[in-house]
Amino acid sequence: MVVSGQCLLCVFTPQKETPLANAVFWAARKGNLALLQLLLNSGRVDADCRDSYGTTALMVASYSGHYECVKELIMQGADINYQRETGSTALFFASQQGHCDVVKLLFEFGASTEFHTKDGGTALTVASQYGHSKVVDTLLKNGANVHDQLNDGATSLFLAAQEEDGTAPLWMAAQMGHSEAVKVLLLRGADRDADRQDGSTALFKAALKGHNSVIEELLKFSPSLGLLKNGSTALHAAVVGGNLRSILLLLGANADPTLANKNNELPADLTKSDRILKLLHPKISNGNS
Repeated sequence: MVVSGQCLLCVFTPQKETPLANAVFWAARKGNLALLQLLLNSGRVDADCRDSYGTTALMVASYSGHYECVKELIMQGADINYQRETGSTALFFASQQGHCDVVKLLFEFGASTEFHTKDGGTALTVASQYGHSKVVDTLLKNGANVHDQLNDGATSLFLAAQEEDGTAPLWMAAQMGHSEAVKVLLLRGADRDADRQDGSTALFKAALKGHNSVIEELLKFSPSLGLLKNGSTALHAAVVGGNLRSILLLLGANADPTLANKNNELPADLTKSDRILKLLHPKISNGNS
């Protein structure tokens, strides 16, 4: 599943009564600069022509990563911050696809990070979701809010494979396993312990999914290893996830295996794996107590 408006080229439905506009969209999608210039210079088609969803040629060129076409459309007067019906902008699509050069170009001509999709998504949240760390860094340098949140109850149209709500960029990057994006966000001041409405943090989710490179980055910033708002700990999550390396990383950071969750369960109560139990209870396993 994807962000609302993500599959831009799939849903583009040009108006049948404007064949020249259709040609502009085709040129923007294919990166045919010569044709695009010819059409725009004819004076018979507007640089801001759009389809029935409010998609503009600038959005299509940005999505496709065609730098020169993006620049030409801007120079011809295309509205950089125009929003299609989903709320997405050219910056959103360039960020989602990881086209950092296009993102930088859009900023040069006044692109704003303030616009949200109907789901509450922003250029920063979508770049974080897809692990585009260079884009994330560029967005943050240009005023994007590191604490951007999706709307409550945002659906799986935004996050791959599951429904999430109230999700911050750091949490999103962590649960997708994008360690470089996590690193950039942390260095730019993201709250290491920011949680969702269900109380899970970035570390909890990374531990559950076994994203060890993410866990390593998070541990550099001393996140909470204690009981979270969801009534559990990151160590509990790692044990449920069953990744030995994740458990070792957390134990090495002094996660407490004797700390019970809200159901009065120790991490060891959540597994039948002898290998994991030996990690959690080495003294018992060695017969020393």
